[in-house]
Amino acid sequence: MAIELYNQDGHVCLMFAHLCDDDGEAVQANQFLVIHGDTGVIIDPGGNNAYNEMLLTVGRFFPPYKLSKILASHADPDIIAALDRWMTSTQATLYISTLWERFAPYFCKPGKTVGRIVGIPDPGMRIPLGSSELLALPAHFMHSEGNFQFWDPVSRILFSGDLGVSIGSSADASKPITSLAAHIPKMAAFHRRYMVSNKVLRLWAQMVRELPIHMIVPQHGAPMAGAAVAEFIQWIGTVDCGIDHLTQANYRLPV
Repeated sequence: MAIELYNQDGHVCLMFAHLCDDDGEAVQANQFLVIHGDTGVIIDPGGNNAYNEMLLTVGRFFPPYKLSKILASHADPDIIAALDRWMTSTQATLYISTLWERFAPYFCKPGKTVGRIVGIPDPGMRIPLGSSELLALPAHFMHSEGNFQFWDPVSRILFSGDLGVSIGSSADASKPITSLAAHIPKMAAFHRRYMVSNKVLRLWAQMVRELPIHMIVPQHGAPMAGAAVAEFIQWIGTVDCGIDHLTQANYRLPV
């Protein structure tokens, strides 16, 4: 099932939240398709457990063989473990951090990625999408060393990767959040563990305040829309996380 995030004047953003079974074996994950006219890209396409259903579902909206790009926020298995199969079924080019462009081929058979990976430099870049574009925004250390989010200026959606994640079922992920307070308990523990430090969260918040964001859509859990967008940006800048909590007690020889 596709969740329509935006559909206007030939520009379409779709989210797929139900491609992995809610059996507790793997974390719930979202995948995305962005279409602008006759150009289509997928964002964070996922692992092998999502591939077959993702390919079939994408095909209902856009011919997979015409996909031009695969955008990866980082290199975790739930992001691109099925890369070998996407490299076979499409002619798409992978866009991923320069830190990970020489590691991504490990997901594929030898030679499969030759000439088909573009490294995104640390400051980010503008990625063509037909007559439009997507912006790769730096999101390093949230939670990966080389990490990017993808901003769509047409829909004003920020595909935020692991920032903004909430833990729950695919049914939970299909319902946008418009008020943050009751949603924070589903987010707090994840962010305290997986984000590196409050410093990077504050720097990120300062950056995105310059953008007119209609929706923040993470790779796990529910999108945030309406008032929840500004509330999340405000909240995340206050979260102590990662190395903020570490002491010598965390680095001791095991007993």
